[in-house]
Amino acid sequence: MNVLLVLGHPRTDSFCGALADAYCEGAREADVDVRELAVTDLEFDPDVHAECPSDQPLEPDLREAERDLEWADHLVFVYPNWWGTMPARLKGFFDRLFRPGFAFSFYEEDEGAGKEELLDDKTAELIVTMDVPPRIYRWLLRQPGNHALKRATLGYAGVRTTRVTNLGPIEDSDLEEREAWLEDVRELGRSLETGPESGLSRAKRTAASWLKALRLQFYPMAWVAYTIGALAAVGSDALTTGAYWLGLGFLFFLEAATVLSNEYADYETDRRNTFAGPFTGGSRVLVDGELSFGQVQIGIAVFLAATAAFGGATLLAGAGSTAATAGTMGTLAALALGYTLSPLKLAYRTLGELDVAVTHSVGVLVLGFVVLGGAWHDPLPWLLGLPFLLSVLPSITLAGVPDVDADRLAGKRTVAARFGVDGAAAVAATTAVLAALTGALWQLLDLVPGYSPAIYLGLVHTAAIVWLLRNRLEPDAGAQRIDLLMMASLSYITWFGVVPLVGLL
Repeated sequence: MNVLLVLGHPRTDSFCGALADAYCEGAREADVDVRELAVTDLEFDPDVHAECPSDQPLEPDLREAERDLEWADHLVFVYPNWWGTMPARLKGFFDRLFRPGFAFSFYEEDEGAGKEELLDDKTAELIVTMDVPPRIYRWLLRQPGNHALKRATLGYAGVRTTRVTNLGPIEDSDLEEREAWLEDVRELGRSLETGPESGLSRAKRTAASWLKALRLQFYPMAWVAYTIGALAAVGSDALTTGAYWLGLGFLFFLEAATVLSNEYADYETDRRNTFAGPFTGGSRVLVDGELSFGQVQIGIAVFLAATAAFGGATLLAGAGSTAATAGTMGTLAALALGYTLSPLKLAYRTLGELDVAVTHSVGVLVLGFVVLGGAWHDPLPWLLGLPFLLSVLPSITLAGVPDVDADRLAGKRTVAARFGVDGAAAVAATTAVLAALTGALWQLLDLVPGYSPAIYLGLVHTAAIVWLLRNRLEPDAGAQRIDLLMMASLSYITWFGVVPLVGLL
């Protein structure tokens, strides 16, 4: 491992300088290669005078510092906390070095959204001295300097900060306290023998990666539909039955296995996608190397096993026909996993959007109905599920817009990839209108229980979606970020899920 320690204190004979020496001693004991850089010893202008930092030539000392940064795997910054953040000289160091072309690069028009992080192969840690007690700095002042460097500077360039060590108050410390801090920092250097982060930190990061991979934000849609079906079958007593909760467990694990299988199968399109956003482009845990292919495969197997176990338990506890319940579960599982997996690969046949809409609306609604004793051929769950299904289609269709170029290159035939962005917009607008009209008609005819006049607000939401489609979507631009439109279309589902759910409780 190559380690670069940057001393940010303007005096090398400061306590920060002693901490830097202690860390390097420990790091060399861990048998890692260490280079030291004191910002105060560098001759450079800390101010950016050019319109862009990359237009201002680097002084020889900064060129050497740049080469050291490129060489390093792990960066260590030791500096004092002054007025809540770093000293001016260190800030100037970042202003001059962390410039476009070295730390990050912006995509050209039509190439992608946002920026590319050019230092994402590095980790960092901060060792910060202060006169305020660290607990006050953390909990009352909210660590402004730490967050600025960790997130807005290093994080912007892709550098992942693994540790932050706040030491203080320095001004009132005695020799014994300072000796203890020096030993603590020396031990931080020694700990590099097992990597730049602790075992606990690695475990936390792995857990966070799994949570990210599971994409839990999309599960409530299916849960709401399932609960509507259960309530339609037996009323509010459904929520107190073991069969209801076992069925919900079946859905959770099936969804988990599905999103992980999608992550695995969609690697090529995710890798090519430079327009990924919070609602599209997958979780990117494989693309970013947060989880390995082997880990994801194991996750799929574990969640499929749990799906089978909860499915069997639901069959035993359910009040409905065993054959109908098993058939509905089997169909849901085949459709969910068949979104990207062989032999169905529905997303590659322009059937993926319909598949997602079915499995997250009428499919799970019928499951809730039959688990609690309803008959699969009863028209009630199908009538409740139809406007729900139509309301899901706009969001899942539009989700293909940011991915359209990458999907085409990977052979994935989404609606957007096959018919273009304008085709996806037409499908989204049409299905949104149909959902609103169907819901309004069900209310006018008093055709299903649970609906109320609140469903008419879906018409207003529909108008907003159509307006956004006409004014914010650029059909000729190809792949593009459409976060506002995605939020509008995802929240649209609320009218056809929450309104009947509340009405049936």
